[in-house]
Amino acid sequence: MKMEDWELIIIGAGAAGLAAAIYGARSGLETLVLEERMAGGTTSDAPMVENYPGFSKIGGIELAEKLTLHCRETGAAIHELEAVKGLNLKGKKKIVETNKTTYRAKAVIIASGSHYRKLDVAGEKELRGRGVSYCGICDGPLFKNKKVMVVGGGNSSVTTTLYLSGIASKVTVVHRRSAFRAEEALVKEATSKENVEVLWNTEVKEIKGDKLLSHAVLYDKISKETREFPVEAIFVQVGEDPNSKLPRESGVEVNKEGYIKIDIFQQTNIPGVYAAGDVTNHPVKQIGTAVGQGITAALEAYCYIRRPYYRK
Repeated sequence: MKMEDWELIIIGAGAAGLAAAIYGARSGLETLVLEERMAGGTTSDAPMVENYPGFSKIGGIELAEKLTLHCRETGAAIHELEAVKGLNLKGKKKIVETNKTTYRAKAVIIASGSHYRKLDVAGEKELRGRGVSYCGICDGPLFKNKKVMVVGGGNSSVTTTLYLSGIASKVTVVHRRSAFRAEEALVKEATSKENVEVLWNTEVKEIKGDKLLSHAVLYDKISKETREFPVEAIFVQVGEDPNSKLPRESGVEVNKEGYIKIDIFQQTNIPGVYAAGDVTNHPVKQIGTAVGQGITAALEAYCYIRRPYYRK
């Protein structure tokens, strides 16, 4: 099979990958973005984004579409529904194998993002898609005027709660701690909704249902009591884990949690290989920081490939 040659290949078309592609293409690099799903990444899953500079409030899907359109307009190629299956990053030319073909590049930016963390309780796997969901904006409309539950206490949990409060008859938030770790502005807005209640210091121990979800088994950490809670949908929002398996297997260093180690230039331990966004060990996981990391990675990749006079 004949290899396709590119100067810069970016793995992942989320906020970090699209930003990197915009700057890579604008710098004059032949730039290709590979995305196993549709372009937009987890930005598309956000019901509403209220902390991205320049937009006081914008839907996640709309923001993802704007980023994708901007990327295409710069001349970068985006191959959607093309999953990376193998990496060989040690040589001067980086080899990227997908489910469709094999590519060769001078530099690679890993912006593969993360995937939703699960509760790992009985019934969760069996009832996924039958009441158990990990995306409020994707599945929320299916439960109009229903009683739903959101599990988690971070920004994604509270944002999902706000979105669902306008759809469901009642939203119960289950959080294992006694306070949210989300932005205060989001917390105030969510907890002011009449159809939102919060169960503090509570954990989901089991999810029940025959063909569809019907109950959650809750454990109160203070009273030590267990009870069955009737609910028609559970939206799990307990964080994410990095998509770093392939890079790790190809020699890219990760920390104990699996996040790719980077320096201030987004450089990994392998020359010519960069990482940006939620897959990295950067402590802040936000759309804005992902964009900034993608920009830095692209400009550093440009310097690595072209060796401009100011970096020689």
